[in-house]
Amino acid sequence: MSDRAKVLVSGCYDLIHAGHVYFFELAAEYGDVYVCVGADANIEALKHHTTLLSDQERRYIVDSLKFVKSARVSSGTGMLDFEPDLAELRPDMFIVNEDGHTEDKRRLCQKYGVKYVILPRVPKPGLPARSSTDLKAALAGAKQDDLESALPYRICLAGGWLDQPFVSKLAPGPVITVNIHPTRRFSFRSGMATSTREVWKRVAPSGVFADDAIELAKLLFGYENPPGSKYVSGSQDHLGLTLPGANYLYYTGEYWPERIESILDEATCDWLEQSIVMVELFERPDGYDPLVRQNITPEGVGRLAAAAETCWEGIAQKDIRKFGAGLTGTHEAWADILPLTTNQRIEDEMARHKCHGRITSGCGGGYIVMASEDDIPGGFRVKVRRTLG
Repeated sequence: MSDRAKVLVSGCYDLIHAGHVYFFELAAEYGDVYVCVGADANIEALKHHTTLLSDQERRYIVDSLKFVKSARVSSGTGMLDFEPDLAELRPDMFIVNEDGHTEDKRRLCQKYGVKYVILPRVPKPGLPARSSTDLKAALAGAKQDDLESALPYRICLAGGWLDQPFVSKLAPGPVITVNIHPTRRFSFRSGMATSTREVWKRVAPSGVFADDAIELAKLLFGYENPPGSKYVSGSQDHLGLTLPGANYLYYTGEYWPERIESILDEATCDWLEQSIVMVELFERPDGYDPLVRQNITPEGVGRLAAAAETCWEGIAQKDIRKFGAGLTGTHEAWADILPLTTNQRIEDEMARHKCHGRITSGCGGGYIVMASEDDIPGGFRVKVRRTLG
């Protein structure tokens, strides 16, 4: 038997890359490395998507690496799916990188008397930094140079639903949007104005940007909402996509805003990029309709409008606490006037993350949009579009 310390690590290890291998190499400096690979069913339950490679394939690949003593598929469930294996193997230490650290893991190690070690996430000297997310994007043909020249996305930060007359006629108020570059492929049913982006592609197949963003938004609005449409797509989608920067769209019971203000200065756009973190949640389910249950009152809509004003003030003042309060206030107002915009699953996921405020990118799912100066495990930042072109 080896007289070296026994080291346990865990992870998904889908699309194994040099960053994974170097992590195993660093862990091997502490002792013999045992790896718990996430089971297919557990990863699907946690991340709401399937892996590219099965758990048996991933276990085989990891087990073949020279820095790994032995690999197995985790036998537990949840975020601490490796607990039964840790209890059986009784390692001397459990090692994570910075992105994989959680206090729950630390407490679990304390429970079993296992040393908890956090390693920095760094690439092998001389090699570029890699991530599974980047590799998947590259495989999908989503190279950064191509994405930067493609159509933008928009995030509704606060006041959503006020662009519908049946809402803003009860209390006027703004919708706050921010226009972002497509630095990744956002999921389709996520409240990121993806359907309007598809309309834009049909109206202007070359992806050209108009000199007049508002006129382009009017064209897209009319094209997406022909006479007789049962549901009218709100104009914040169209304006949010065509107007760069952060935007204040003030609605007073009409489909088109009465007043539009924009913030495009570099300092504010930089601040937004440093203040917004997004974490993937899950797409809205097929057949989802948040209008089935309604509690739309002047008081509730008034709270929605007030939250949006707070959000805009936070952006203008670069005050992240006020900005976050506007996000959370909007989410809470949504839950009041349209209860099906959220559910317990969404609330539980949102509560896992420490931040100054949070909202979902769309009713019923999509992404969690958070106000935070700090990086959040599993999160990513956005790049704000400053100009029309």
